[in-house]
Amino acid sequence: MATPNDLDPRLLRAFVAVAEELHFTRAAGRLFIAQQALSRDVRRLERALGTELFLRTTRQVVLTPDGERLLPYARRVLAAHDELAEAFRAEPRPLLVDLNSAGLCHERVLHRARELAPELELMARYESGLTGAARDLLAGRLDASFGRYGGLAPGLRAGLEAQLVRYEPMAVLLPEGDPLAGLPRVPLDALAGRSVYAGAGNDRTPEWTDLAARLFAGRGIRVAAPAPLVVGKEEFRRVMAKAPTPVLAVVDFPPMPGSVLRPLTDPVPLSPVSLVWRKGLRHPGLDVLRRAAAELAAQEGWLARPPGSWLPEGEEPGIP
Repeated sequence: MATPNDLDPRLLRAFVAVAEELHFTRAAGRLFIAQQALSRDVRRLERALGTELFLRTTRQVVLTPDGERLLPYARRVLAAHDELAEAFRAEPRPLLVDLNSAGLCHERVLHRARELAPELELMARYESGLTGAARDLLAGRLDASFGRYGGLAPGLRAGLEAQLVRYEPMAVLLPEGDPLAGLPRVPLDALAGRSVYAGAGNDRTPEWTDLAARLFAGRGIRVAAPAPLVVGKEEFRRVMAKAPTPVLAVVDFPPMPGSVLRPLTDPVPLSPVSLVWRKGLRHPGLDVLRRAAAELAAQEGWLARPPGSWLPEGEEPGIP
């Protein structure tokens, strides 16, 4: 039987996954193991430490006081374990960078990082939403991502670090025949009484839906009801033609067939975009990615706020 002096890191990974997800099924999926094996590892850790780490009911899982006490220690041990493994690699492994969607400012950061360190392998991935990417970051399936760090659940943020990159102006994607499509910019008040799609129901993007709800509050704009996620430009065109609902986006959103992108104004709403990575990650690719992000932010004025602009409450300038 394990003792506190010789704990298997696997047991600590099982504990941290459950502590962050507060759900055994999701934690097992994150670690790519069976739920039965995960439960067995948690029980082994509890026996080794001589204490209960979770209170389990049919409806929820919560940390006990001892579980709360263990969590920061477990994270530090695992970070050190990962750093040790990284230090003795023959050469740095590829850094896996989630860009969310093609055409966004995230691609420019990655491109600049590749220019700064052509000897490193920085590999792009395209996931949907920072919440989904955060789970992959914590599980080690991704190394870095971009998005609204302040919109993540506290349990996810606790295992991550972030660097503010840009206050990105928001926009609305309109069907070509929409009455507002002829405007060069769309005042927020012009959307009053309408529903705007913002990813409701997509469990990988709740931080974006929350941003929309905060922006629309008190303006008479509704967050559109959940709908299946549209993948691919042709499918997007078909859905837009069938159900012409405006879509909340950002000014760098790539062109989509059958639609036009218009910046929002009065006020100009801003989406805080941060570079996000797993706490304790050590990798030369991450260092150069952070450098590239800071360089572009300074050159392009990405952290300058237009007069009268809007940010979600609690996400002040300089605090991701």
